[in-house]
Amino acid sequence: MQDTIIEALRRNATDQAVSLARQWVAAEPQQAQAHRWLALALQQHGQLADAQASIEQALALAPDDAALHLQHAGLLLAQRQVEAAGQALDRSTALNPNEFTAYVMQAHLALAREDIDEAERLARLAERVDPDSPDLGAIQGMVALRRGDVDQALRVLSVAAQRLPNDSRVLYALGFAYLGKDMLAFAEQAFRRVVDLNPQNQALRGMLVQLALRQGHVDRAAEAMREVLASEGGDTPGMRRVAGELELASGQPLQALEHLRPLLAQLPGDRATLQMLLMAWQRLGRDEEARAELDTALETHPQLHDLWLARLAVAPVGGEEAVQVVERWQAAMPEHVPALEARMRLHDMNDQADAAEALARQIVALEPGRFSAEERIVEALLQRDPPAAAAHVRALIERADEGARPGLRTWLGSVLDRGGDVAAALATWQQLHADLAPARLPLPPQAKAPVEWPAMGEVAEGNPMRPMFVWGAPGSGVDRVVTVMAAGSRVLRDDRFGPNPPSDAFQNFLTLQRLATDSLTPEQLVQQWREQLPARGIEDGNIIDWLLWWDNALLWALRPQLPEGRLVIALRDPRDMLVEWLALGAPAPLALTSSMDAAQWLARALEQVAELHEQDLYTHLIIRTDDAVNDPQAMGALLEQAFGLRFPPVRSLGPGTIEAGHWRKYAKALGAEFLYLTPVAVRLGYPEV
Repeated sequence: MQDTIIEALRRNATDQAVSLARQWVAAEPQQAQAHRWLALALQQHGQLADAQASIEQALALAPDDAALHLQHAGLLLAQRQVEAAGQALDRSTALNPNEFTAYVMQAHLALAREDIDEAERLARLAERVDPDSPDLGAIQGMVALRRGDVDQALRVLSVAAQRLPNDSRVLYALGFAYLGKDMLAFAEQAFRRVVDLNPQNQALRGMLVQLALRQGHVDRAAEAMREVLASEGGDTPGMRRVAGELELASGQPLQALEHLRPLLAQLPGDRATLQMLLMAWQRLGRDEEARAELDTALETHPQLHDLWLARLAVAPVGGEEAVQVVERWQAAMPEHVPALEARMRLHDMNDQADAAEALARQIVALEPGRFSAEERIVEALLQRDPPAAAAHVRALIERADEGARPGLRTWLGSVLDRGGDVAAALATWQQLHADLAPARLPLPPQAKAPVEWPAMGEVAEGNPMRPMFVWGAPGSGVDRVVTVMAAGSRVLRDDRFGPNPPSDAFQNFLTLQRLATDSLTPEQLVQQWREQLPARGIEDGNIIDWLLWWDNALLWALRPQLPEGRLVIALRDPRDMLVEWLALGAPAPLALTSSMDAAQWLARALEQVAELHEQDLYTHLIIRTDDAVNDPQAMGALLEQAFGLRFPPVRSLGPGTIEAGHWRKYAKALGAEFLYLTPVAVRLGYPEV
């Protein structure tokens, strides 16, 4: 339905878009996205008052949906001149190219329908008329936000907010810019000011509750929620859901249940509500109540996927009750692939391999290429005919689109590996890396150790800062270490691997060259890093910073300028690291032009680790992940032993990787590469053979 509405809006068939959206709302009145697209269709049709009512209904159902708030902001801006909406705007600008307000309103309509290029074009036209307008700044800031340039958005909107400190529209956009930088306290401040200016904005009050929770301020969140529920029109399903979340965060599952239970009838298929209900029932030990209430809801709504998943969650895993629930699900939704997948997994749990394979083939008949089923078919083939398993994956690669092929080729290598054809597995991985290399980052440069290191600085007495850097070479399992650390820490940052990384020296591969030529001083390196911390949501300097790369030459700055820092290095047998790098790639998309180049680079990187450890060049901790890379519990125990802290359990560490010692299967195929890695492996404490 959404795609059909979008297509109608692109053709400017707004009557059709409104009609389709109304049908969607009638079919799913508790679906926030249905109301959102009705609001957008009405807005583009020029019915801004009706659009406002629809977006408010969407926000009542999903008050913590940032995209809805952003659309609401654009609608509020567009309502400055209702009569100029839609085609009237086109006529206005045609008759008067200097009609600034029309350009601004058109730009907001374009933003609402996700036409960022058109919004940017209109902003340029408006800029010719009034380049200094704060209204223009709001448009430019929103365009930058949609393009992911949060820094530019923040700069533009901050200036606009200084000039119009009481303009809720600009403050609205500024709040989302802060949110994009994860600067939660600043976002909360901006949104609070909007609420002060517009007390009737109940949905934004819900956002304030969420922001307070994300910052760990449960008391402030509770206060905000009480204000919402006590206000006129504030007691909505969306707000009750937020109230339930707040009570759960406060350790009050009974109160949470009081808020959430009525929503099972009002929002029976809402995933977030169901998840919180399950959590409350679990904490209270009310499994029978959960079963009864979910079964009652399913009698009325047997077609709701998430409702079936919730019911399955309170059945013993793999047991007879789970089988009965899934069979009821299949009866209600006979060709629903997730139901068939659940039954397939239950067959496997009960050692019914033939039945599981049969269901997998039924699934791919319904949905060719469905990975869970294709994977199960390949698993069956591996047990009886490994070459057939590889042939099956090759056929999938031939049928797949270009974007899916790299992942399938990686899988083909793993299938060949498990089937014992290590030479073909290696050739598959090597060719894939060679094909991807032109679009990837070059391997980070490596520096030689200086004759003498600068003296270690003194940590000032009472200095509360204890920043931690985390790094691991490709294949080390560092991403798995970070997964467990992130579960137990609010200050871990993995943004260096995301779309908006910090722009400091640790992110730049030219840093070593700049340090060597004195175009970047050690003082500047550390100062730039510190200056970026507030924008990363770190106010006191205590951060766990997952680094994109490491070289001991960075100690030229860290030893004198950041002696209070610590470095955590993930490590496993270097030869296993090379095989994992070839098989699965690395967290950073590094170009691997050949296995020999990778081995030589990896050997130099690990020689630096050995040197750092042997000479104790910086406060550090080496985490040997060899026996824990595929075991969440073992990884948690490993980190608990290393840090003396208990980490929350995690369900998964990610896709499975090679087990410790797997490199020996490649002793012949990678013999030349291992000649470079074996000496440093021994130096780091691993056996020679």
